[in-house]
Amino acid sequence: MGPPTTDGRRTTCRRRLSRRGLSVPRCDADTVPVGIGCEEGQQELASALGVSLRTITRDLNWLRDAGLPVTAHRGRLGGVTMLPGSGLDLTRLTPGERDHLSLTGLDEKQRAELDASVDSRRALSKVVAAQSRRVHELLPLTDVVHVDSRPWLRTRASGTTPASLIGSVRRGRRLRIEYDSPRESCRRDLVVDPYGLLAKAGIWYLVADRAEVPHLYRLERITTWNEVDQPRRIRENQTLATVAAALMDQWEHNHAIEVSATIDQTQIERARRIFGQRLVRDDPEASRTGHKVTIRFLQLEDVRTLLPFGSAITVHGPTEARAHLRALATSLARHYAPSPTS
Repeated sequence: MGPPTTDGRRTTCRRRLSRRGLSVPRCDADTVPVGIGCEEGQQELASALGVSLRTITRDLNWLRDAGLPVTAHRGRLGGVTMLPGSGLDLTRLTPGERDHLSLTGLDEKQRAELDASVDSRRALSKVVAAQSRRVHELLPLTDVVHVDSRPWLRTRASGTTPASLIGSVRRGRRLRIEYDSPRESCRRDLVVDPYGLLAKAGIWYLVADRAEVPHLYRLERITTWNEVDQPRRIRENQTLATVAAALMDQWEHNHAIEVSATIDQTQIERARRIFGQRLVRDDPEASRTGHKVTIRFLQLEDVRTLLPFGSAITVHGPTEARAHLRALATSLARHYAPSPTS
């Protein structure tokens, strides 16, 4: 059995106090910390609760570590005190600040793109101001961990910004968007029912149903949009979290074609970075010719991503993949062939 949790220890402490008519107020949005009473020394408090001095000292430390502003002073005039105003009083947080605190996973850049950096910084400053650290405690995680979710070398995104779209999404309205898909010859006019926004690997997406089918739309490819005078019509028992998770799982695991290939040993790590879970090693160790792998693609056209590897990769099948690569390579060679006049 593992050590008791903070919540469990805090509940046990409150039960001991309540049995003797004493109370430790909760440090939450509905109460403000008040004094237990300096006249109750630790020994007297232990006797009143029917526990040892060691137990009451341990319990008070747990309460203090849990965020309750408990202090204990030694000496004849000492005692156990709840300091008024020294704990985190959530009543000081505005509804907007509480909402922003729940946006876990967003770095400062993404909060700025959402136009949420001001409220987020203000809320976090209130939380940090309520924290105290004893001399020999570990450094706070916020001092030793920095989060930056942006991919390397990513250019500044254009098109629709999260801040401009979030208001319409929060109002729960249908949207008419003009979407510039790279797979289409012209922009498409679409009516969608939005669930919300998704921040994934530094890229913002609109998660929405179109004709009750879920889709991910990159915000930078939404050229124009406007609200439709109708409430959104999302599927029953579906939320932003469930739909986004299903779409990401589909993107990572669904495929239309499997390509078998051999990759030179010098290029296998590069291939793994590019293809991720879509690349499966068929052999644990490299042979003299390289690593045998299977690469999964959503569609045949995607095999063009193998071209940058040149002769460092050899595709064995299927036949249509080899034929398409040959056609692409021939077109590329023709494009760079010397002109007759040169």
